[in-house]
Amino acid sequence: MIERNMENYADILTKQIGPNTVQDLLIALVTFLVAYIVLTIIWKFLLNRVQTIAKKTKFKLDDVIVDVLEGVGGLFYIAVALFIAVQSLSLSPVITVIVKGIFLIAVTYEVIKLTERVINFFVLRGMHARSGGATTEEKQKVSGIFSIFIKITLWSFGLLLILSNLGFNITSLVAGLGIGGLAISLALQSVLTDVFSSLSIAIDKPFREGDFIVVGTDKGTVKHIGIKTTRLQSLQGEEIVISNTELTTARVQNFRKLEKRRIVFKIGVKYSTSTDKLKKIPEIVEKCIESAGKTELDRVHFMEFGDFSLNYEIVYFIGSKEYVDYMDAQQKMNLAILEEFEKEGIEMAFPTQTVYIEK
Repeated sequence: MIERNMENYADILTKQIGPNTVQDLLIALVTFLVAYIVLTIIWKFLLNRVQTIAKKTKFKLDDVIVDVLEGVGGLFYIAVALFIAVQSLSLSPVITVIVKGIFLIAVTYEVIKLTERVINFFVLRGMHARSGGATTEEKQKVSGIFSIFIKITLWSFGLLLILSNLGFNITSLVAGLGIGGLAISLALQSVLTDVFSSLSIAIDKPFREGDFIVVGTDKGTVKHIGIKTTRLQSLQGEEIVISNTELTTARVQNFRKLEKRRIVFKIGVKYSTSTDKLKKIPEIVEKCIESAGKTELDRVHFMEFGDFSLNYEIVYFIGSKEYVDYMDAQQKMNLAILEEFEKEGIEMAFPTQTVYIEK
């Protein structure tokens, strides 16, 4: 009875299912399960070791790598175990290509994910070092811009590598992509130029959102830095849209880092003003500037003999980057100068012309 059962089992194991026997299929199934379990155990062991090492170091890169390794899911284990299991089977060319393709896609996806995170890490680190610190919003924006270019580049190489390993002739494909890419780049030249300019702005940071800038004849507060354009809100209230290419090629004045303003202005008094009163003017101006608040006198000089006035040049600093503070201080000192001149009997000059008629 036992011998008959053994013969039946042997007959079942040697039964053909396609090009493979039942025994071959069972071996492949066992191989798949063992490979899946062993791969999971080894991966978890290595992950724990890497986590232990990462906790002992101060580097941030190992934390990024651990984060990526933790994200490796069961589909990766299944793809690798399936590829190992089918090596002993006789499969049709189509199924062989499908299994190999699944394996290559799974491995390529994980490698690209790790490479992308590492590249982003170094890019953001370089940006942080150049800018002296970046906000979370800026980091996310730069990361988003870089992710587009990095993903396109890495997946282009990855897909070509997958197709090459699957036996496809990629020479004609690469040539076609090159011609197509050239045509697209020519058609979208201005758009791509603006996109790369936005990348330059994100890295170099000539200005940020909220900064007041002057570009040529346009000036306003930066409200949004996009991929193609940057939007300013002018002092009159309207929105000014400027291409990023223009911003990276033009001379931009940024008032964000302005700690204090240097102000130069002139006053003129009549030629009839006495010398004693002319000597008092610097003291009067100094007193008026010091009382204006947030101001620091640099110099007051009797500068020139004008066409109709004796001109003084005045230079002072105001310790504020706000334009309103500057105008408030200037108004206060102007009124103070007029008041002091009235007390001293000093008259401001205005355009006059004296005609002498000789008999």
